[in-house]
Amino acid sequence: MKILVVDDSPEMVTILTAYLKKAHFEVYTALNGRDALAILETEKIDLLIVDWMMPEMDGIEIIQTIKQVADLKIMMLTAKSEITDEVESLTVGADEFIRKPFDPQVLLLRIKRLLGIDELHHVGDLVVDMKNHRVWKDKVELQLTKKEYELLNVLLLNRGRNVTREQLIDNVWGLDYEGVDRTVDTHIRRLREKIGADIITTRRGLGYCIEK
Repeated sequence: MKILVVDDSPEMVTILTAYLKKAHFEVYTALNGRDALAILETEKIDLLIVDWMMPEMDGIEIIQTIKQVADLKIMMLTAKSEITDEVESLTVGADEFIRKPFDPQVLLLRIKRLLGIDELHHVGDLVVDMKNHRVWKDKVELQLTKKEYELLNVLLLNRGRNVTREQLIDNVWGLDYEGVDRTVDTHIRRLREKIGADIITTRRGLGYCIEK
């Protein structure tokens, strides 16, 4: 799923991006409201995480503007801590209000709940427990490698969408990976042998997908 992070602090953007990519989200970033709106014109974003105190357009103004042009979940992540700040944020359209500093595990849990991501996923006779990293097929537990599980996790988090080889490499192997794209194909083939060939669909020229 796609998350847009808007914060005028490059350090905070870097920290949030690292946490979110580790959780297999596709992350877009902007340092101001103008750039955030430009991204929303070209990308279908599922969740906006926005800081309150920014120059040009603050978080409140960004939320008010975005609510007029896009339908997405919004999380205000801010150092402002008064109850009146939380009330104002929720009143203008934020779905969640998180105070800085934040605990990464709590933040990710709030994000998953906000996006309706269940920890237990069912695909036919396949059951995936994301919280405990366990997978069953027809009630028999499977032994997946770390990479196989991470590939399955990324595809499930983007269920119903095409995920390109480049996106899989970015999320599973990391940006510094210097191997070849066929590595993804090899791991997908081995994963299919364990979970069933019909779970993952190949979209020629587009990537891979787990259907809804």
